[in-house]
Amino acid sequence: MMKPLNDNVLVERIERDSVSKGGPDTAKEKPAQGIVVAVGPGKRDKAGKHIEIDAKCGEKVLFGKYSGTEVKIDEDAYIIVKQSDILAIIK
Repeated sequence: MMKPLNDNVLVERIERDSVSKGGPDTAKEKPAQGIVVAVGPGKRDKAGKHIEIDAKCGEKVLFGKYSGTEVKIDEDAYIIVKQSDILAIIK
């Protein structure tokens, strides 16, 4: 598995249902929700104080639509986002 560095978070996208009220979605948008798979150790501020990542493994998160870098690990697709790109933790 992969361990992100600094304040990066490895997220597995959650696919949304592609059928809407008007029928199938032909211009399918990428979802902006996912499950946290791995988190980095956090980063340090200018004073050297350690800043931990708020998101934890297994949590469902909402992230910016165009944020992150897509990666493929053993045929599975993930996205690596910065902690600042995570907009909310879904409870």
